Amino acid sequence: MKTMAFQAALVAATLFSTVPGQAADQFSVLLPPWGTLPKELTDTFAEKQGVEMDIQTLGWDEIRTKIVTSMVANTAPASATEVDWSWVGQFGAAGWYQSLNDAISQDVLADVPTASIFSYDGHVMGVTYNNDFRVMIYNKTHLSDAGVEAVPTTPDELLAAARAIKEKGIAEHPIGLPLSASEGTSTAWYLLTKVFGGDLFDENFQPLFTDVDSAGYKAMEFEIAALNEGLIDPAATGLKDVEIQELFKSGKITFDVAGWAGNLSVYTDADKSQVADAAAAALMISSTGKARTIGLPEAVGIPTGAQNKEAATAFINWLLEPEIQIAAYETLGNLPARLSVLEKLNADGKLVEGDIILKQAALVEPMFAQGAPAWYPEFSTSVSTNLNLAAKGQITVADAIKNIAADVEAAK
Repeated sequence: MKTMAFQAALVAATLFSTVPGQAADQFSVLLPPWGTLPKELTDTFAEKQGVEMDIQTLGWDEIRTKIVTSMVANTAPASATEVDWSWVGQFGAAGWYQSLNDAISQDVLADVPTASIFSYDGHVMGVTYNNDFRVMIYNKTHLSDAGVEAVPTTPDELLAAARAIKEKGIAEHPIGLPLSASEGTSTAWYLLTKVFGGDLFDENFQPLFTDVDSAGYKAMEFEIAALNEGLIDPAATGLKDVEIQELFKSGKITFDVAGWAGNLSVYTDADKSQVADAAAAALMISSTGKARTIGLPEAVGIPTGAQNKEAATAFINWLLEPEIQIAAYETLGNLPARLSVLEKLNADGKLVEGDIILKQAALVEPMFAQGAPAWYPEFSTSVSTNLNLAAKGQITVADAIKNIAADVEAAK
């Protein structure tokens, strides 16, 4: 992918020409696996709307690639698609998604606090379907069997607990963190930068992670040191975050350090998890005493030029209905985006680890206070690529940090 300026110019030249699409009674949706509801639910929507649904399921990284290549070629990838928080700057600058300001009730938008994260130049580009933020998820049986009496609250305590578990042969590689060249690797490093008490950029988007004493530098050193000590599986250099989750469900790891808050509903479901009775949550570890975390919500939006926009608008509104929000939480582990639904689940005793979730939710911070910059994709790619190389021993942490900083300047 070249510069954002090139993309924006290309799109501006062609965006409003006629785009070929599906027939009037067809409606396509492009979402990741964790956004794709069970067929019996989507069938009820399709029947009500009188449309034939084409549900396309791809990985997060593959979806972004498909959207970029499709929109540059002036062909909408689907009627409605995933819109990640990190894409807002890039996609908004290119004019790739239509405004939803008048498509969603203002009362409903007011009930979705994260809607502002998906706004660009005053226009809502997508509405949250997954209120994702990170919390530490752990296997309490592993801790008990290893004689670890207290849940770790600091990075050092996490390492000590992992060593005890490894020494007892309970889990060979207790700490679960992705280290492949993928987005989940990048976001885990962002989270650990908060854990070590810092931020990635200042208000002018100048890097804060280049000094050896900075939180970002310490966060990367922490990951590589844990890997070299065998506390993280060497195979993690080829694993994405969703594969780390499978390891946790199978009981092969103790700590899903960058755990998705909503995943607790899946981890504690005996039909989906082998550790249903052992999965628990704790506030994020911290070196400062404050359990900081990051919010990484995901939304659904309508590409400019997409066919069947009426059906797409109806689909987004349907996803926001309380009963569908609850169904998505129970079946997929997607934490409800609507505050009223989240509160109801907790009041009814149906929000797994509800007290911890609500405490951590109150400490959620955006990755970028100013909003995701248009050059975020280049930054994220640089982070995951260089961290992956450092994990493989092909470059040092110092080299990785230097390369990332240089790539930021080039992208800007």
